[in-house]
Amino acid sequence: MSSQPADRGAPAIQDRSRTLYRNGIVYSQTDPFATALLVEGGIIAWLGSDAAAEVHRDAHTEVVDLDGALLAPAFVDAHIHATATGIGSIGLDLTATTSLSQVLDMVTEAVRSGPGGTILGYGWDEQVWPEQRAPTRAELDRAGYGAAILLDRIDVHSSVVSSALLAAMPGLAELAGFDPDGWLREHAHEQARAAVYADLPEAQRRGAQQAVLAEAARVGIGVVHEIGGPTISSAADMTGLLDLADQGLGPEVVGYWGELDGVRRAIDLRCSGVAGDLFVDGTVGSHTAALREDYADRPDRGHPYLTAAQVRDHVIDCAANRVQAGFHVIGDGALDLVLAGFTEAAERVGFDTIRTGSHRLEHVEFVHPEHIPVMAGMGLIASVQPMFDAEWGGPAAMYAERLGDRWRSMNPFASMQAGGVVLAFGSDSPVTALGPWAAVRAAAEHRTTEQRMSVRAAFAAHTRGGWRAAANRGGVLAPGEPAFLAVWDFEELVVAAPDDRVSAWSTDPRSATPGLPDLSPDRELPNCLRTVVRGRTVFDSGDL
Repeated sequence: MSSQPADRGAPAIQDRSRTLYRNGIVYSQTDPFATALLVEGGIIAWLGSDAAAEVHRDAHTEVVDLDGALLAPAFVDAHIHATATGIGSIGLDLTATTSLSQVLDMVTEAVRSGPGGTILGYGWDEQVWPEQRAPTRAELDRAGYGAAILLDRIDVHSSVVSSALLAAMPGLAELAGFDPDGWLREHAHEQARAAVYADLPEAQRRGAQQAVLAEAARVGIGVVHEIGGPTISSAADMTGLLDLADQGLGPEVVGYWGELDGVRRAIDLRCSGVAGDLFVDGTVGSHTAALREDYADRPDRGHPYLTAAQVRDHVIDCAANRVQAGFHVIGDGALDLVLAGFTEAAERVGFDTIRTGSHRLEHVEFVHPEHIPVMAGMGLIASVQPMFDAEWGGPAAMYAERLGDRWRSMNPFASMQAGGVVLAFGSDSPVTALGPWAAVRAAAEHRTTEQRMSVRAAFAAHTRGGWRAAANRGGVLAPGEPAFLAVWDFEELVVAAPDDRVSAWSTDPRSATPGLPDLSPDRELPNCLRTVVRGRTVFDSGDL
């Protein structure tokens, strides 16, 4: 297994093209005053002033006039589910529904107007509906005229299904999380969803994947980490996406396969780790996250899906094969268990072995102060989603309803960063949309004030952090680095300088610190003009 997973997407034939970007603002710590950058053969060859750039220009060099635009490292989305995201764009998008009755009406219309087959939908949230409950199986049966239906909740950790779908999967009734009323959680949900997605027609799957890669490129993302596994996708789904990415038409894809005893399978699938959504628990919204104490709105604390011994053995197996290990972990009880497993593994194979493995924890939301030095000491990378806090944080949102005052312990980005934990930002799309600047702003405007990051630190987590999460280098603009670039139109550049708690802003260029767009809540987010992957333009707005 390669220790440079992101390089797997490099073109087979070496690119020898030369492109000179000039008359812009280059975001680089190497030269904070740079206005020009040269790409040769997919590598950043030089950066500096416009005047000096003329030395590097010849008859074979394409010249791009940036016209004052910002040239920055392309974003890395460290956690997506490509096919599910793409299906959401062509299936039933329920994220904006305001009532249960609206969902049922949309199901009826989909059956009447659709080509037949299973009706797939995503994004319902009973908490924002006046009914305050999920659709029942009987309601789906009536609305869907007996069609096979699966509608994922917004967190994708539970779903509602129709009788026709249950009839096709009789074994679901024996699994944990099965509800005869049609709301599936835990293993029943995972099994139903995996079976439906494994049975997707190839043309539908490919179309969904093409749609999401195109959208990622459109918003300035140069690399995505696909989070797959036997309970959430399929081997065909993973290989299809990696094959598509190899064509070089969009972002590069780094694959992760979440399966116990799955090292050989991950290697065969060309994945970079046996990590990602290897579930230790579920989610807060579905009451399946494993907590130390009961939920505030029900006498239950969830339960872990794995044991500390299973975590330990998986980490040891991955370390022996020099591949990344990782787990989906959200609740504080689940995090206790995971860190106990990592500690036991480190005691057997050596802490240095664990520290150098770039192992990952996905989401890692409910974190206590005592967790942070353990995570940092073992070099664990936190693959986190700032939009979770934007969507569900605060005293009147879902975290507070489920956890009471404990919501303040959720997603402590600033504390983890200050404690030495590497952060890598992602969307968990389709759970939240592909939108990296919105995520950077969400981290800077965290609903818990003391957990706010500077925009500069948040930007680094969404660029360089993603590369580090894939055990690779990149995410900076410097000579010799791979040319993953994005060009942005913006309102104003500022320099973020954090104090102990919040972000302060300066427009003074004498700081010799590269500026970033002003992401204040009243500002428009930057607009992507071009995305470049290893020197290849994979998105062009036509405005350059």
